[in-house]
Amino acid sequence: MNDTAGQALDPSLSELVVERVGLGIFVVDRDLNVQMWNRFMHEHSGLSAQQVIGRSLFDSFPDLPREWLTRKVKSVFVLGSFAFSSWEQRPYLFRFEHDRPITGGIDYMQQNCTFMPLTRGREVVAVCVTITDATDVSIVQREREEALAKLREYANHDGLTGITNRRYFEARMRDEFKRWQRQGGELSMLLFDLDHFKKINDEFGHVAGDAVLRATAQRVSAVICPEYTFGRFGGEEFALLLPATTLDEAMIVAEKVRLTIGADPVEVDGVRIAVTASCGAAAARAQNDDCVSLVNDADAALYAAKREGRNRSVRFA
Repeated sequence: MNDTAGQALDPSLSELVVERVGLGIFVVDRDLNVQMWNRFMHEHSGLSAQQVIGRSLFDSFPDLPREWLTRKVKSVFVLGSFAFSSWEQRPYLFRFEHDRPITGGIDYMQQNCTFMPLTRGREVVAVCVTITDATDVSIVQREREEALAKLREYANHDGLTGITNRRYFEARMRDEFKRWQRQGGELSMLLFDLDHFKKINDEFGHVAGDAVLRATAQRVSAVICPEYTFGRFGGEEFALLLPATTLDEAMIVAEKVRLTIGADPVEVDGVRIAVTASCGAAAARAQNDDCVSLVNDADAALYAAKREGRNRSVRFA
């Protein structure tokens, strides 16, 4: 049996591998003149080996990052070691088109680049650069990151109304309260809930009740400042966090919210359901040891509004 493991590969086969392999391969000298250009590079660039070999790479591709690429190649000549560039660091070297119909915002082929020293003895005589198509990997990672971002968003939002949930609201409130403790200024909050909401559920059903909650969230979201944090506190109860807002200003917001909620009935399957809300307002004060006590103040004002006949706004006394 003939042992061919140690035999050199036929030069013609080596050339065939370089031409047929599914990655770009080209070689440059110290002046970045092209010495070799394989079929992958020809097909994706539109320039043949005859058109680029012997010429400066930048003459054929003036859009290349000249300073970065020159520094990369020179480092391989000087150090005699491999260098790499990931698509995550630099999305692409050459503006090659890709063949993916759905790209998620990716305009060009994403590329990993390897810079390999070619030596004779101890001297680096040229640098071989390989271009690997990483578009599929980048698309998958982008989709994964988008999915994780959506999961984070879902984790912070109420599934029914789409506004922030209590967990996220309380986290924002803790941050704002600590900021207020450090820097002073103003910080207020509102708690409001829908009057006789149980009666709405009992009379019209829970589907209608859910529609009323969604309509409430939409109406309030449309009239408040983007700087405010608006969340569902539980059931039919909602909360608004108002940084840099005095109690007098918070009461103006409370009335605006209350009037907006009750301005028009909510129509569900042809049935018009009248909705009103009671609101309690409180501002951070020296006696508040933590944000929980601020919530308790707003809650006390809310229950005062209910005791006084509902459909009104009351400030914490």
